[in-house]
Amino acid sequence: MYKGYIPEDKVFLAVDCIIFGFDDEDLKVLLIQRDFEPEKGKWSLMGGFLKQNETLDDAASRILYRLTGMHDIYMEQLYAFSEVDRDPVARTISTSYYAIINIEKHNEKLIESHNAKWFSLSKVPNLIFDHNEMLDKAIKRLRRRTSINPIGFELLPEKFTMRQLQKLYEAILDKELDKRNFINKIRSMDILIKLNEKDMTSSTKGSYLHMFDQEKYNQKNDNDFYLKL
Repeated sequence: MYKGYIPEDKVFLAVDCIIFGFDDEDLKVLLIQRDFEPEKGKWSLMGGFLKQNETLDDAASRILYRLTGMHDIYMEQLYAFSEVDRDPVARTISTSYYAIINIEKHNEKLIESHNAKWFSLSKVPNLIFDHNEMLDKAIKRLRRRTSINPIGFELLPEKFTMRQLQKLYEAILDKELDKRNFINKIRSMDILIKLNEKDMTSSTKGSYLHMFDQEKYNQKNDNDFYLKL
């Protein structure tokens, strides 16, 4: 090892994941009940330490798979937290990621094995260390992203109604949206395929189902597109 590296302080590097899901009504976050000290029994984000053969993205993918059983999850690096006393055990820097998944597709047995639970954002308990701050930053980032790029592909079922899509946007943005204005703006993005099928559960008349045009959806996500809801 080069001499210049030897005398430097050693620190731990952690990765913490904020996992969002949608259940047709609320935007939720997945939390685990910590089973070791310090703060045993309290609620926490899912995290772990970076291994020597991993990139940060690799570590985040490993942690997400360990909790959800899902690969190819949409995730985005969020922020680095480096307060000197943020972890009472050792000097630890954490890089946070947020991810968005379809609640129906995750592995329920894995979640149970980690003492994990979905919480509505309005009912999130006090979290360990600086995890409340991480969650707050993730919510703000997701809301900002929602105002720039189309979202929903990762959170909704394959086929959905316009009402389901509107409720998702309202849950993320935490505000009511005018139905006509919302539909017009979504249609102007040209990312939906209207199907000749109806959801008959909401009314006798039924509501047409839609799917995302994946190619157009991905193209919009690769370029800033101001929806301005």
